[in-house]
Amino acid sequence: MSGIRITKQFSFETGHALYGYDGKCKNVHGHSYKLSVTVFGKPIADKTHVKYGMVIDFSDLKKIVKEEIVNVFDHATVFNKNTPHVELAKELEDRGHNVLLVDYQPTSEMMVIDFASKIKKRLPNHITLYALKLQETETSYAEWYAYDNI
Repeated sequence: MSGIRITKQFSFETGHALYGYDGKCKNVHGHSYKLSVTVFGKPIADKTHVKYGMVIDFSDLKKIVKEEIVNVFDHATVFNKNTPHVELAKELEDRGHNVLLVDYQPTSEMMVIDFASKIKKRLPNHITLYALKLQETETSYAEWYAYDNI
């Protein structure tokens, strides 16, 4: 059976600030992110299997990505927990805002690395994470490919 790549797309709204950055993104701001998740595998060949012909059920992939990424990052504000933004984060949390403190500078590049790690852990053994594309704006995105990270 041939190996096939399938892709599911997601969108979510997230705020962030880049501490120490020398441009406008040092200020708290947000993006309408688009995340494309591509996995690789062979379609199920067992004709008696309920998911015959599928690499992975799109709804199964959706469940993983929603639980690990979308439901966590959507309408949250992300800060690097090792910067002075933690004071702002605490103030926002005290006012009822959804704040995420992460171990990295919350750039698209670092977020896509984090997302790849989280998604890979949840995929069935016979499915490989092939690529992620995290689009921050209409013209800017970061991509992660498995073959670049062997």
